[in-house]
Amino acid sequence: MKKIKGGVTTPLGFSAMGLRVGIKEGNSKKKDMAMIYSNVPCLAAGTFTTNQVKAAPVKWDQKVIYCSPVVQAVVCNSGVANACTGEEGMKYCEDMAKATAEALHIKKDEVLVASTGVIGAQLPMDKIVNGIGMLAPTLDPSIEGGHMAAEAIMTTDTKPKEIAFEFEIGGKKCTIGGMCKGSGMIHPNMCTMLGFITTDVSISKDLLYQALSSDIKDTFNMVSVDGDTSTNDTVLLLANGLAGNDMITEKNDEYYKFTKALRNVTEYLAKQIAGDGEGATALFEVKVVNAASKEQAVTLAKSVVTSSLTKAAIYGHDANWGRILCAMGYSEAKFNPDTVDIYFESKAGKLKIVENGMATDYSEEKATKILSEEAVTAICDVKMGEYTATAWGCDLTHEYVSINADYRS
Repeated sequence: MKKIKGGVTTPLGFSAMGLRVGIKEGNSKKKDMAMIYSNVPCLAAGTFTTNQVKAAPVKWDQKVIYCSPVVQAVVCNSGVANACTGEEGMKYCEDMAKATAEALHIKKDEVLVASTGVIGAQLPMDKIVNGIGMLAPTLDPSIEGGHMAAEAIMTTDTKPKEIAFEFEIGGKKCTIGGMCKGSGMIHPNMCTMLGFITTDVSISKDLLYQALSSDIKDTFNMVSVDGDTSTNDTVLLLANGLAGNDMITEKNDEYYKFTKALRNVTEYLAKQIAGDGEGATALFEVKVVNAASKEQAVTLAKSVVTSSLTKAAIYGHDANWGRILCAMGYSEAKFNPDTVDIYFESKAGKLKIVENGMATDYSEEKATKILSEEAVTAICDVKMGEYTATAWGCDLTHEYVSINADYRS
């Protein structure tokens, strides 16, 4: 398994592009539309928001993923979410798919659609259709093509998020690449956040879905920036089989090689989202170890990483461990607070600050130094078993409020 430069265009047969088509008025330099295309039809899997208010693209993609045997393209706009837009919004999804299909000479039910941005506004379809016409002839299989697509799906993100890995299955070189966007309104429950993953591995559609849905639980679903589950959360995984390996049809060693590669991509992207949370200055990682069950570990880790008071303390580089123990306590997971140990860790070192539910004689100066790094980990040892879980979030800053106070303006 080797990390390589690239993103969604790194696997064989995929090309992409991102351009400015004028959806984001007043942001003259920001790209706002992207397209991904495979030279051959792909098998596809997807996971979607559990928010009862689902954006039109989520409904369109669910139908395509579940009903269409193959897909070949993804078209995405940023700036307008196409959520809470009624029948008109659904028609616009179909129009986007139809225009893309005509431009690429494929079927409209082979096109997946995604949108992100302001909720409640209708898409400017004249600009969308014109953008599709601009994107299709400029699709680029190079790393740069994928990078431009990653830039085009950003909203309040401060940087594009993309990654690729190379590995071997059945003697064939295989590649998987991905890109995502997400900075605010991040509290996935499947899994605004959007994630697109491509691979040239040959694998059955059923196992592709099983691999993605299982992986999401420990990666994108363990991320929280602000506790808000979006209307548009979508992760799509496309496999075109061009690596030439024998199709993976059972959960054997080759399947688990693929799931390991998938995990490398999704965990990296999940951490990128957390670390780029709106206004954030630090990635905040919470590890719960020695739990009685996986469910207990997940519940405790997510409770701590979403605690506003804890996130504010991380921003202030304050080792206020009482907020961590408090967040564990209201999580509804059963544990004995009198046996809990808590550590802080970063590049600056590791420090035990709580032992058996009480403060150690730790150095506040050392703790502050550890908490002043760009990535900080809190380790909570509940001493009840052998299960672990890791959640990712960020600190809570003044800038988060500033960004969201005038998001529409």
